[in-house]
Amino acid sequence: MRTICVVTVARSDYGIYLPLLRRIQSDSEFRLYLIVSGAHLAPEFGMTVNAIQADGFEVNERVEMLLASDSPEGIAKSMGIGVMGFAQSFARFRPDILMVLGDRFEMHAAALAALPFNIPVAHIHGGEVTQGAMDDALRHSITKLSHLHFVSTPEYARRVAQLGEEAWRITVSGAPSLDNLNSMVLPTREQLEARFKFRLEPAPLLVTFHPVTLEFEQTEWQVSELMAALDRLDMPVIFTMPNADTRNGIIRQHIAEYLLTHSSAWSVENFGTPNYFGVMQFAAAMVGNSSSGIIEAPSFKLPVVNIGTRQDGRVRAINVIDVGYTSDEIVTGVRHAIAPAFRQDLLSGVNPHGDGHAAERIVAGLRVVELDDRLVRKTFRDLGVLE
Repeated sequence: MRTICVVTVARSDYGIYLPLLRRIQSDSEFRLYLIVSGAHLAPEFGMTVNAIQADGFEVNERVEMLLASDSPEGIAKSMGIGVMGFAQSFARFRPDILMVLGDRFEMHAAALAALPFNIPVAHIHGGEVTQGAMDDALRHSITKLSHLHFVSTPEYARRVAQLGEEAWRITVSGAPSLDNLNSMVLPTREQLEARFKFRLEPAPLLVTFHPVTLEFEQTEWQVSELMAALDRLDMPVIFTMPNADTRNGIIRQHIAEYLLTHSSAWSVENFGTPNYFGVMQFAAAMVGNSSSGIIEAPSFKLPVVNIGTRQDGRVRAINVIDVGYTSDEIVTGVRHAIAPAFRQDLLSGVNPHGDGHAAERIVAGLRVVELDDRLVRKTFRDLGVLE
């Protein structure tokens, strides 16, 4: 039996992991060992570790690492605390494979701590580019710390190979979050309205705006322009809250102020994946800079107004309208997005991030890989040598 240690640090990665966690949990050849860290353990971010346990998963370890400060110094110190916390976990228990996902600084701390222990690391969603965020550097760094790569598109596979990774380590699995669409029963409009005390008729804008970490000095201006645009559009708005990045508190403050003066605006700290997907079914458009607009929204034929540079470089479907940060650009983008002709065009769109069978491909890879010296001892492949 192989022990697969999965690290989850926020609601965003947990929703992506969920189909994979269930498949590992139900497979007699694997033991699932779950380490929960980051925003999951913070009351100000919804204490979402409780949702993980409510879904039937045992939390084997908790690694506290987030400081209250969202300054650059606070984030850097949190990264250091995280490395120490994960190191203590790995000293107590050494898994056969460590699974990490994406590009969060909390994930990077786990992968870095695993390095001296020679723990094989499997990484999901490598090879992607987000030019507006420090996540870009963290993601590529995690790639170099990892030994197996499960990527969502062939383009991302080529990019991982370009980083010197051997071809046998790379699997185009697709995005695991899309597997949820094959298994989840999504709530009805009436269920969502009763559960969260908002209205979905008329269709609202679903707004998620995260800090752009390479532009954190501009956060105040960027979110002010977004709120000005929403005010001008005069549509119902449902906000989901930003993650634990530099200056997230500024965004939270502006959302709170907007809610005080707009009766048709609501905020939700943590939807949970079924409810979040349910709202995507009924929204007029998604607005902001969340990766969910790039990866999951195409499957719902949902228009997305992607603001600014945070997602620059990602593969896009035809549902994404890229705009700048000014209120004029955002208003123009939303009006384009909600136009009936644009919605009609999306009906023929295809999601480039997978077919809903990522988890089974990842589990297959975890099952057959030899846990030997060849796995841990990496060879750098020069550009152009992909065999």
